[in-house]
Amino acid sequence: MIRVGVDVGGTFTDIVLERSLPGGDQQVFVHKVSSTPADQSEGVVRGIVEICGHADVKPADIDFVFHGTTVATNMVIERNGAEVGMITTKGFRDIMHMGRHKRPHNFSLQFDVPWQSKPLVKRRNRIAVTERLMPPTGNIEVPLNLDEVKHAADLFAKRKLDAVVISFLFSFLNDVHEQKAKEIVKAAMPNAFVCTSSEVVNVMREYERFSSCAMNAYIGPKTSTYLNNLEGRLRHAGVKASVRIMQSNGGISTIDNSSKLPIGLLLSGPAGGVMGGRWTGENSGKQNVITIDIGGTSADISVIEKGELRVKNPRDTEVAGLPVLVPMIDIDAIGAGGGSIAYIDAGGAFRVGPRSAGAVPGPACYGKGGTEPTVTDAQVVLGRLDIDQFLGGDLKIEGSLSHTAVDTHIAKKLGLSVTDAAIGILKIINNNMALAINSNSVAKGVDPRNFTLMGFGGAGPLHAVALAEMIHAKDVISPAHPGITAAMGLLVTELRYEFTRSVLTVLNTAGEAEFASINASFDKLLSEARAQLDADSIPAVEQVFTKIAECRYVGQGFELRAELPAEALTKGNVDVAIRNFFNAHKQVYGHAFEDQMVEVVTLRVVATANVETLKLPKLEKGGQKNPEAAKLYVRDTVFDDGKPTPTTRFARGKLKDGDTVSGPALIVQHNSTTLVPPGYLATVLTYGDIHVARS
Repeated sequence: MIRVGVDVGGTFTDIVLERSLPGGDQQVFVHKVSSTPADQSEGVVRGIVEICGHADVKPADIDFVFHGTTVATNMVIERNGAEVGMITTKGFRDIMHMGRHKRPHNFSLQFDVPWQSKPLVKRRNRIAVTERLMPPTGNIEVPLNLDEVKHAADLFAKRKLDAVVISFLFSFLNDVHEQKAKEIVKAAMPNAFVCTSSEVVNVMREYERFSSCAMNAYIGPKTSTYLNNLEGRLRHAGVKASVRIMQSNGGISTIDNSSKLPIGLLLSGPAGGVMGGRWTGENSGKQNVITIDIGGTSADISVIEKGELRVKNPRDTEVAGLPVLVPMIDIDAIGAGGGSIAYIDAGGAFRVGPRSAGAVPGPACYGKGGTEPTVTDAQVVLGRLDIDQFLGGDLKIEGSLSHTAVDTHIAKKLGLSVTDAAIGILKIINNNMALAINSNSVAKGVDPRNFTLMGFGGAGPLHAVALAEMIHAKDVISPAHPGITAAMGLLVTELRYEFTRSVLTVLNTAGEAEFASINASFDKLLSEARAQLDADSIPAVEQVFTKIAECRYVGQGFELRAELPAEALTKGNVDVAIRNFFNAHKQVYGHAFEDQMVEVVTLRVVATANVETLKLPKLEKGGQKNPEAAKLYVRDTVFDDGKPTPTTRFARGKLKDGDTVSGPALIVQHNSTTLVPPGYLATVLTYGDIHVARS
């Protein structure tokens, strides 16, 4: 079995290849290539072909390719998606404009309302038609006017729109009108991307459902084109493997399903890093971990508590300020990475990011035309990145260009030395990241003092110790392959789908009829889930289903997830669901009102199937202090005191299980560098991960 994981970042595309050997052993190869922003599939395929050469395998021998992509995310951020048309219920044309009448910033006079200033569907492309379904059963009150739908479809075809969404009021109770309208639109626009709200998110709340459906269509055409191009390029390169795509919920899906529901890819890239972080935590004996994936463009932050991923509440699932009702791992992303540009703003303030040099032109030291100083340039100036060790020497960089960029744009303007300016760049970017970590942890009831900070991505281990000091984390882990951790996460995840249906039932007072209705809905969801896994050729014995009720107190605005018993819900076991909701509420808010009524709003079935898990080989036993065999050379490095300090470089590949390295030291490898400041001790763990703590 040969499996390949590919994670595309803003600067580099990371690849890991795992090959199973006779006897149960595995070989793991890692590689990096520059990303190709114009068409990510070019860099993906080139990287796969190159790593096959390193591993001495043929592309045709690959069995699976697992891919994490930022195509969908970038489209939303850059607002360059499809031209979308919308058919909705008469009287609800402007739901997409009004939203919930929320002000993003209550006390700002200059706030931006993204659903109004940058709408996913322009008002002239939103057409209302006659139809009406009525709650609570979805009975047809007013039949769908088929002629009006046909007129709207013909108008969209004349305007040459790329995609059409069909979103009717109460369609989550009965989708017959949406399906009829879809047939008419597909007949008039056979090449358009068409989706209905009941297919995308079959839940209540018309604004969030309409917005989510519009988002799916907005990113649909280009995402499906990208995935099809990727598959075509792979086939042309001789790769015949099955391709799986990382989802925002931490699972993987097929190209076909991802093309139909690209909304599930909005956190595809960052999710792989969190999965890799959890897997590394298991290997390192750490269950409470704060992960920070620092690449060239962004830093992605998440919390893993007791080995469990944290899923966002429905009220928080948004992208670029727009609600997206799909399950997402709780990840915060900020514009902070190796390519983040340092500058003096118009008011004379010293700033770093979020603007990034990206892959092209990249940091000044790359010599590709970039002249502005970046975080990477600051690391080079301070001697924390050696020019002859960058990507193992594969990427040639020029240190003098970094010095010139920092001097010209920062040092001279502020009257600082180049060294002090470079230290300032790192202090600012570290403070930005520390504030973001606290927002994802302290602000959500997590005490970082009980957690390990895991820094990965190409730049993660350079910043990890400084960040751990700022947030008072107890220690630091540098994964075995920090720059490839997100790609490795793709090889340790599971096939995962989620199916939903809205119900409104107060659990405390439910009777036999209500329980029968809930169980019937679950049966339908389980049937849909089984059909999807069957279509993916997953044997029945490997299919796993989890039943979840999204509950709230009666009158409360939003829900929390409460896991349900596997058997049918009855009066005898409903207390399990209620208790699980109380526990979830207490964990999120610090309290639970156990004397109040609990209402279930949405039923959810999570369908999963485990895949073969990546296994790194155990290192040879060592136990030496500052092992001579791993020493490379000694060079001056500047730490936060601003003084050049002779610092030994160690080759990470030569360190063994139990070896220790005393700071100051740099532990270098092909895809990253781990910084061990003075006063810290790095200990090599069984699978090659490095634990860093005060000595």
